[in-house]
Amino acid sequence: MTNVAAVAAFAVMALVAGFQLALAAGAPLGGIAWGGKREGRLPAGLRIASALAAPILLLFGWIVLARAGVVDPSPLPEGLLAPATWGIAALLALNTLANITSRSRLERAIFGSATAVAAVLCAVVALNGRGG
Repeated sequence: MTNVAAVAAFAVMALVAGFQLALAAGAPLGGIAWGGKREGRLPAGLRIASALAAPILLLFGWIVLARAGVVDPSPLPEGLLAPATWGIAALLALNTLANITSRSRLERAIFGSATAVAAVLCAVVALNGRGG
């Protein structure tokens, strides 16, 4: 069960990372991201933020996979995985709050749901994971 939760959490974060990369590359989807305040292409500052968000999301996903024992956790310090996974779950829960207060209906529906699901999945992995 923990492995399934970890892989599902990683998949959600990878999909959101892909969306962030599309925004960084100039996709005209700004109206459903970053609070829905910018229609079309994002300005340079938000495109840079999206470019930075993508690898962070993938790192978070990798940490969750390591906590579940799906990938080798050896590059990380002993005892870091459990608190890091709880931290990721908390950050995703906070991000869910930001998403559901967006002026964009699509951001509320798509990303509010995605981050809520990922937060719960990360909490399951944090609670039941095998890695340190």
